[in-house]
Parts: sequence; C-alpha cells; structure tokens
Amino acid sequence: MVSLELGRITALLKQTPQTWNAIHVAGTNGKGSICAYLVAMLRANQISCGRFTSPHLIEPRDCITINDSTVSEAKFRQFEALVKKRNEEQGIGATEFEVLTATAFELFESEKVEVGVIEVGLGGKLDATNALKRKCVTVISKIGLDHQSFLGNTIEEIALQKAGIMRNGVPCVVDSSNPPSVLGVLRKHADETGSTVRFTNSQSDVLVERLQDNLEPHQRQNLACAHEAFRLAYPQYSSSIDILTSAARNMVWPGRLQWLSIEQITGRKDAVLLDGAHNPQSAEVLSSFVEKHLRSLGKPVTWVLAATQGKDLSEMLKQLLCDGDSVAAVEFGPVDQMPWVKPNRSSDILDAAGECGIKVSSQFDASIDVRSALNWATQIAQEGPFVIAGSLYLVADVFRLLKSNEE
Repeated sequence: MVSLELGRITALLKQTPQTWNAIHVAGTNGKGSICAYLVAMLRANQISCGRFTSPHLIEPRDCITINDSTVSEAKFRQFEALVKKRNEEQGIGATEFEVLTATAFELFESEKVEVGVIEVGLGGKLDATNALKRKCVTVISKIGLDHQSFLGNTIEEIALQKAGIMRNGVPCVVDSSNPPSVLGVLRKHADETGSTVRFTNSQSDVLVERLQDNLEPHQRQNLACAHEAFRLAYPQYSSSIDILTSAARNMVWPGRLQWLSIEQITGRKDAVLLDGAHNPQSAEVLSSFVEKHLRSLGKPVTWVLAATQGKDLSEMLKQLLCDGDSVAAVEFGPVDQMPWVKPNRSSDILDAAGECGIKVSSQFDASIDVRSALNWATQIAQEGPFVIAGSLYLVADVFRLLKSNEE
C-alpha cells in the first residue's frame, strides 16, 4: 500500500530521539547514486554514518547500512520488532515503508551514527522520510515524469512535491541540468521556505574534473551534487580532494550500469550489462551508454527486459530498442513487503515493442522464469552485447539467482 501522509510516521517516531544529522536526498533519477557517493566520501574521512535507500535489492534490510555495511539480520529483526510492536499497541496502522523507515531511524540512533544519508521513497513532501528532525543539507537530483498518479501530471507539479524536503535555514543542493521550469519551481519554493539553493555545475567541480573520463554525463551531475552536499555538511573536510577522489572512483552502486558475470547461471564467459532503468529518463541514460559502449561494436543487442505496471513502457522501449535487436521479456517475482508492486505481463512487453514499430530479430516470452530468459538470451547473443534492464525488481531477481547458485 502507498499512502502519502506524515501522521502515521510522526506517531511511530514520537519516542525516537534523533541525535544524528541528516542529508536528505530527493529526485526522480540519481538519488541512490548520490547517496552512495556521499557515504563513500563520509567513510573516507572516518565519519560514522547510516544510509537508508529504497527499494531493497534482495531483502528489506539491504536498505539500511551502518558505515557502508548492511545491518545484521539479528539487529534488523530486533529493531523491526520494536517498531512493529509500537505500531500495533498504539493502533497507528503504519505502512510497510513507514515501519522500515522507523526501523532505520531506530538503528541509526542505537549505533550512534554522526550523520544519516536518507533517500526519499516517493515524492518528498509527504514521504515518510520527511519526518526527519535534524536535516543539515537537502539534495534534489534530476526530476522527470514518474509516479504521476501520486505526485502530479506535470514535471512542475512533481518538482513541487520534491521541493517539500526543503527546510528553513538548511541549504538545498539542486542538479542544475534540470529543465528551467523545474529550477524555477525549486527556486521559488526555497524562497518561500527560507532555504538557500546551491545549483551544481559539473563542469567546474574539481572531483568531476579529475574523474570525468571515467564518468557518463549523468554520473558527473550526481557526483557534483554529492560533492557539494558533502562540502556543505563538512566544510572542514572539503580540502581533502585526494581522499574524496579516491572514494568517488571506488564507489560501487549495484544494479546501475553494472558489469556482471552470469557464467554460473548460463555459462556465458563475457560480462553482461545490468541496469535498473525503469522510466523514460533513466532509459535514455542507459540507451546513451549502450550506444557508446555496445552498439559501437556493430552487433545487435540482446535484451532481457521486465517492467513495473504503470510505467511508460512504450516510451522506455523506444529509447532502448533498435531494429535487429533480440528481446526476452520476463516478469519479476513478488516484492517482499511491497505487495502492491506488480510486473507488466511479459506478453504485453513484447506487444508494446511491436507497437513501437521496432523490428526485433527474435523474441522470447519467458513469463515468470528469469533463468530461462537469461539462458535464451545467452544462446541468442553468443559473444555479442547482452543487457538486462527495465526494473530494479528484475535486478533483484538476478542477484537472488546468483546467490542461490552460489549456495
């Protein structure tokens, strides 16, 4: 269930002190990567930190890290039980995401972290994470059309929801590559709120300058946002450029432009590209990467694709597919603690590809069998380019398959 309001989470956190500062990150695309860059920079300077991002990849506790390590199963269950008991005894009726958010905040307090890096779940203004009490910096990444049924039908309406994380006297870092109309909405809301906006410029950021040859354009923007947020939160460490450069270079964010071996599942020797692109904006970023690094080889691309119901499927497929490509469509499995998330039917994905006017050379309806989709794609691709995309929930299923194979 998705139910956007702050009453339940406020009640759930009433007895929870928040002695740690928070860097709060909203946006449509890039939020998770910005959080990952921030944690890398904080840890490189020995600053104790918690991170809360969503959705989870394999199980809900993946969302919560302390000093860049996932919390133990025992510790997660201990604090989850505490929050669930409070929810039940007080009749709060909190959603699964609100329980998870409160669990993260309880864990951060228990572990005495200095700072929490918190990714908004959905929107901003009415998201459970907006119950944060001690924000030191807010960040708004690239904004696009997504979750319109909850956030509004125009990019400006969506921007206003994201702007709801701003606070009086707290600086807000904004990705300057957003459209002018979005920047105008954010600037106006900052004026009304008493926040100051810092628009990032990836071309003049010293970290981006050092690493730009290894970064895609969107990664430069995300790094510039993270670096500016870090400098605002910890000006005393802002001169440690060598340390920050090393941290940013070594940052890993699973399921985003990730090269992955699936040899233990299908026998394929070459790595495949795994990306959770799940809306037109992120599909455009993935398409640019594929064009630059894979299509330049002169061979068609073989895809394994899934999608969540309600996403703009045809627009995503137009961005990703070219004539001559091959497509295996698959449905991701049930999402733990998020029963409302449903996959598009695999047959609908293939139909949508046809309706877009794309002439695929071969296609396969794998239904709910991710393993068979990977095996088919391995046979079709041979040694050619192979991409898994369309949903972070498909990314999670692939990770689970790899994990079960290891066991």
